[in-house]
Amino acid sequence: MRRFLLSSLAFTALAGFSGTALAEAQTYVLDKPHTQILFFVNHMGLGNSSGEFTDYSGQIVWDKEKPADASVDVTINTDSLDMGDATWDEHTKAEKFFNVAKFPTMTFKSTKVEVTGDKTANITGDLTLLGVTKPVVLATTLVGAAEHPFKKVPAAGFSATTHIKRSDFGMTEAIPMVGDDVEIRIEVEAAVAGAENQ
Repeated sequence: MRRFLLSSLAFTALAGFSGTALAEAQTYVLDKPHTQILFFVNHMGLGNSSGEFTDYSGQIVWDKEKPADASVDVTINTDSLDMGDATWDEHTKAEKFFNVAKFPTMTFKSTKVEVTGDKTANITGDLTLLGVTKPVVLATTLVGAAEHPFKKVPAAGFSATTHIKRSDFGMTEAIPMVGDDVEIRIEVEAAVAGAENQ
């Protein structure tokens, strides 16, 4: 799943945000040129293939005084899947894998944020894939938070990782030749809404 989900990302409500000059909850939108939703899956026991989703939207709502009340909401266009190879793309978008014709989107919506350190948090949320919804926990690290040098609004970056079993969502094709365990890695930059991407 290279460039899933997510924003969901949104990852954050981290305590490290408390160093910014915000006084109330604000909405951060994902900066698409600087956000990647990646996944890695074992192929035939020989190597790990990677993929990404390149079309998505999402936001983070966060209040520095109440970081545990933060929320993340991300929607991914499954047809934007890019495996770096036309044949791989055709196979993984087909009915037995992501079935993009029937399920054109996948979503992540946070349900709980647990601050675990100065720059870390576990973000629990509902991942909906192939019409199946399962809880997922994103282990999230604040990379940095400051005024965006061009947009002149609060901005922040996060790294988040998790593992899922694709069979939990009904995607059982080619197991074990194509691994059941999927590593998801999300790199996010987001800025307060209202500024054009720079």
